[in-house]
Amino acid sequence: MNSSPGEKVGGAVTLGLLAAWAAHDAEEVAALPGWLRRNVPALRERFPAVPEAVWRRAGSLHTREFAVAVGVMGAVVAATSAAGYATGGRSAVYQTALNGFGLHGLVHLAQAAVVRGYTPGAATSPVLVVPFTLWARRRLRRAGVLRPARRDLALGLGLAGAATAVSHAVARRVTPPRKCS
Repeated sequence: MNSSPGEKVGGAVTLGLLAAWAAHDAEEVAALPGWLRRNVPALRERFPAVPEAVWRRAGSLHTREFAVAVGVMGAVVAATSAAGYATGGRSAVYQTALNGFGLHGLVHLAQAAVVRGYTPGAATSPVLVVPFTLWARRRLRRAGVLRPARRDLALGLGLAGAATAVSHAVARRVTPPRKCS
C-alpha cells in the first residue's frame, strides 16, 4: 500500500526499524566477540596509530557483556520505534534514529573496506540496514512527514555513537568481570 500525503505511516516503517535492527544486531552478537579474538592481534600490527587502550578493550570484550550492551541498545531502538509508530512517523527522535541506523550501516561497510574483509555487521548492512533505511525514508517522504535531513544525518550518527557508548558502559557496569583462568 502506498502512502499518500497526510496518511499515517504504519508499523512496517516505524516498528520495522526495531525488526531490521534486531536482525542486524543478531549478526553482530553471533560474530563480534570471536571475530575480535581472532583479528585484534593482526589489526594491532596493521594499525599501530590506534591507541593501545582501544586494542585492550576490544580484546577483552566478552560475549555476555556484548549481549547485554545489545540488549540496552535494543531498549533504545524499541523506544524510538514506538515513538515513530505513535506519531505516524513524525517523531524527530524516530527519524533521527532511522538516519543513524542507515549511516551506521555505511560505517560497517567502510570498516570492511578498511580491513579488506569481513567485519561484524558488514553482511547485513548492504542487504538490510541501508535498503530498509532508504525504503523507510521514501515512505516517510511520500506521507509528507520526512524532516529535512541536513542536520539530522550528522545528529543521527552522533546519537547512534553515543547510544552505543552508553550501552557498553551499562553492560560493563552490570556484567560481572571475567575470572582469569
